[in-house]
Formats: sequence, C-alpha cells, structure tokens
Amino acid sequence: MTQTTPLATIQKRPDICGGQARIRQTRIPVWTLVSFRQQGASDEELLRNYPGLNPQDLAAAWSYYSENSAEIEHIIAQDND
Repeated sequence: MTQTTPLATIQKRPDICGGQARIRQTRIPVWTLVSFRQQGASDEELLRNYPGLNPQDLAAAWSYYSENSAEIEHIIAQDND
C-alpha cells in the first residue's frame, strides 16, 4: 500500500525507508531533514547537500512535520538512542 499526502510530495510506502514519510521518489525521510534543521541547517544548506530536492520539497517536509510532529519526534528520538 502506498500512501501519499495531498501535497503529493510526501510519500509513505512500507517497503521504502521502513514505511516512514519521505520526499517523493527518494529515500530521504522527512525526519532526517527535520533533524538537520533542528541542528541549525538552513534550507539553503539542505538544498546544497541534497541536490535532488527543491524548495517545494522542503516546504512539504516542514508542513508534514507541523501536522505530524509527534510521529517525527518519536523517530528522531529513536535514532538518537
């Protein structure tokens, strides 16, 4: 089962990235971008480090995070353990 948000930029598929929310057609999870942003990375820096992304991808990631912060924070906490 593939799940895509209305933005169509954030996708969830059980066989990709462990079913975690990710940027369209990539293996870049939303939580990774959020974690880097929390560590001080700017959008410009993220776009430089992930050249396959565009500003709309980041906007979708931040929107997804704002609507699903508990999910993303839980994944980040698990990664930090």
